[in-house]
Amino acid sequence: MAKTRLYEIAKELDLESKAVVAAAKDMGFEVKTASSGLEEADAAKLRASLGKAQPEPELQAQPELQAERESGAESGPEPEPEVEADEAEIVELSVQEGITPIELGELLGVAGGDISAALIGMGEMVGATDPIPTEALELVGESFNAIIEVETAEDEAPQSRVNRRVIIETDEASLVQRPPVVTIMGHVDHGKTTLLDAIRSANVVEGEAGGITQHIAAYQVDVDGNAITFLDTPGHEAFTALRARGAEVTDIVVLVVAADDGIMPQTAEAISHTKAAGVPMIVAINKMDMPGADPFNVRAMLTEREVVVEALGGDVPSVEISALKGDGIDELLQVITLVAELEDLKGNPKPAATGVIVESRLDPGLGPVATVIVQRGTLKQSDALLSGAVSGRVRAMLDHNGERLKSAGPSVPALVTGWSDMPGAGEIFEVAKNEREGRKAAISAAEAIKASKHYIPTARERLAQLLENLRTSDEAELRLIVKADAAGSLEAIREAVAKITREGGSITIAHGAVGGINLNDISLAEVTESVVFGFNVRPDAKARRDAEDKGIEVRTYSIIYEMLDEIEAMLVGRLAPDKVEQVLGSAEVREVFQVPRQGNIGGSYVTEGVVQRGANARLLRAGIVIHDGIISSLRRFKDDVREVAAGFECGIGIDGYNDLKVDDVIEVYEINEVERT
Repeated sequence: MAKTRLYEIAKELDLESKAVVAAAKDMGFEVKTASSGLEEADAAKLRASLGKAQPEPELQAQPELQAERESGAESGPEPEPEVEADEAEIVELSVQEGITPIELGELLGVAGGDISAALIGMGEMVGATDPIPTEALELVGESFNAIIEVETAEDEAPQSRVNRRVIIETDEASLVQRPPVVTIMGHVDHGKTTLLDAIRSANVVEGEAGGITQHIAAYQVDVDGNAITFLDTPGHEAFTALRARGAEVTDIVVLVVAADDGIMPQTAEAISHTKAAGVPMIVAINKMDMPGADPFNVRAMLTEREVVVEALGGDVPSVEISALKGDGIDELLQVITLVAELEDLKGNPKPAATGVIVESRLDPGLGPVATVIVQRGTLKQSDALLSGAVSGRVRAMLDHNGERLKSAGPSVPALVTGWSDMPGAGEIFEVAKNEREGRKAAISAAEAIKASKHYIPTARERLAQLLENLRTSDEAELRLIVKADAAGSLEAIREAVAKITREGGSITIAHGAVGGINLNDISLAEVTESVVFGFNVRPDAKARRDAEDKGIEVRTYSIIYEMLDEIEAMLVGRLAPDKVEQVLGSAEVREVFQVPRQGNIGGSYVTEGVVQRGANARLLRAGIVIHDGIISSLRRFKDDVREVAAGFECGIGIDGYNDLKVDDVIEVYEINEVERT
């Protein structure tokens, strides 16, 4: 017999799904989410329980209310609101040392520019993004009816970006339900774009088909009167880029997996990024119209990634769809609505707007434009804008259909025109008191940016700091990203790492996959503050440069026990490398020639650095180390040469190795001894 889902009972009784879930759990039923089902007999008991529970509190409350009215007829309820008003006049806040005017403004519900102006009036020249002097915090708090207690930072580890959500304290009475912000992620060609198009097309008003006139990086759809905001961004790259800048904008992730393909490398990356963000996930099993569709296999493969769907007893909803034919789209939207209801997403529409820049560009007709999502407050026509060193005024707000918006509340996306320049994607924006104040704050921020020397620590310095934290912290966590040459190697590393323990210390593998180290791994390492470990794999040139720019530690090994020994040593903070590898250059094999008495020679193009005869060299195929040896011959045309620089072609021979193939990469390196610290 078919089971009755809890959300269906909630709809029947006109109740919130979360209330029905709570009632079912209280009655001892084994349910997890609103998608959980009950046998008809149990469903009837739950209906009866909920049906009786509704009127009883009202009947009991009526005499009490009547008695209150009778006993308090003379004094009346007037004094109570006055007490609340008095309490609301003074706000008590506890803030970290070094808070900026923008951050303090968000806590107090005022524009960061107003905080800066108050500080300037006190003789403190502090820009919107500059830290407020500790001695000025109490005084500026008094200006805004706030008692501020300053928490001193005591040489502690930098706060993880994963947990760096902006906490906005506000009156519960001002909060209203807001639409969820949803990002769609998954492997390339699994149907992310087709799904977004299908959702958007299903919500275009009749007669307006094809009327999507304005590109916008976010848009809203309506599901039975409930709005859902979708981020139309290129997958987890943009998702992680926003998070890397502290913009925690996504509420729900929809993971698209092709039913005929299963879990692929980018699917695994998307799962890791979603877990790192700590947001709920919904699995959309796409391409159900394909002949080889096997949703059961997809669900089984997901369990290997610790994603257990509801059908297998887990708590992750899954929906079978065909984005191409439009099948299952309505059910997916319903599930998104249910998850959002359980998350109980709320926002305050009353204060001046603050939010996130999702994307910005230069439009030939409109000038600098930005897609924004309001997170708090309401953005209105003619509001003065401030985002970092960029100011402006809302000249026009458009939705994805090109229709004008008069206002945009929490979770509402809009294309905003009127910026002085293009604000940065992932930056926070706010409404300033007026254009003049906005310009002053933007100029101050620009000067602060110019004056300050942004210091990015090197990977070695970051590692030293990490080791110090691991050595001194009572609750230390070492986060790893592990890439390996084969699934068997990866599984062996996972099992071995799980056995490495230390009192007060733990190891978390934020992401593990087969293949070379790429840009996505470096981005995830930056966001999760992880160390990247590679077994028989190497970073490609772009990933290596990105890791150097961001100071991300990348360590590679060819012997598994050496890797495990270093992970164990790192957990207790003892690791100090005694050898440092320096990449001299790399070349791409474009032709393979057979030379008598020398074997196969790779006709190569040097892509970066220099290639030197006699240097150590690795042969990489799709990022995986195939051979490690020495460059035995290096020729330019018919001449033997000592080295060849980037931008030139040459013939490269590797000592004792002949199995060269087109598109192989030859990476040249040297090992330098360093003193232990």
